[in-house]
Amino acid sequence: MTAPVFVVETFETRGNPAAGGDGRYVLDGPEGRHAVSVKRLHAGEDVVLTDGAGRWADCVVEDTEGKDRLILRMDSVREEAPQEPRITVVQALPKGDRGELAVETMTETGVDAIVPWSASRCITQWKGERALKALGKWRATAREAGKQSRRVRFPEVADAMSTKQVAALLASADLAAVLHEEGSEPLATAELPAAGHIVLVVGPEGGVSPDELAAFSDAGAKPYRLGRSVLRTSTAGTAATALLLGRTGRWS
Repeated sequence: MTAPVFVVETFETRGNPAAGGDGRYVLDGPEGRHAVSVKRLHAGEDVVLTDGAGRWADCVVEDTEGKDRLILRMDSVREEAPQEPRITVVQALPKGDRGELAVETMTETGVDAIVPWSASRCITQWKGERALKALGKWRATAREAGKQSRRVRFPEVADAMSTKQVAALLASADLAAVLHEEGSEPLATAELPAAGHIVLVVGPEGGVSPDELAAFSDAGAKPYRLGRSVLRTSTAGTAATALLLGRTGRWS
C-alpha cells in the first residue's frame, strides 16, 4: 500500500527544505482532522502532501496534537510533469448521482480533464444555483478520488460547456473522438498521437443527436465505438480512458 495522500493549498516556506525551511510541516484543518481522527496516523508512518496540481512531498509523521494537527517531517518538494498525450473527456450530464460516479472512476483511472456537457438529449440540465451546486460536487469528487487513487495531479473539472463550446474544444485537439456505435471504427484501432491532446466525447443515454454529430464532424471529430456492448454514459468514459491509457503507453 502506498502512502496516503493529503491536500494542501501551498507548501509553506518554513516547512520546505528547498526554500530554506526546517522541514517541519503542520497539517491541520479538515485534512489534519482526517489524518488524526479518521486515519489515526502515528509517528513513523509515511504520508504524501500535494497541491493537486503536480507539486508533492514525501513526509514522515513525527507527532500529533489534539484531534486535528499532524506534525510532519517534510522531504524535498517535487513536481510531477503532466503526462502525454493529455486526455480530456467531455461528459454529457447523466441523471441522478451517476455524474459523480463517472467523475470518480475516470479520476481513479487517470483522466486529465473532465468537461461537463449539456447535450440536447440530457434528461438532467444544469441551471442557476443547481448548476453551481452540481459542478461543486463534481470538483469535490475529483479531489477525493484523486486522493484515494494516490494521484498528485488531479483532473481539472471545467465549467459546463454548450455544444458550440465543445466543438471549439474538439477543433483544437490532436485527436477528436466521439463515442458513437453506428457506422464507427473501433477506438482500439484509431491512430493515436504520441503527444498533444486527445478529446473524447461521451454522449447521454439517448445518444448524440444528428445535429451535434454534424457540429462535431465539422470541427474535425470522428465517431468511434468501444466494442459490441453498449455502455452507460457513466461508465463509457472510464472504459475509453483505460483503453487510451493502455494504447498510449501511459499505463506501461
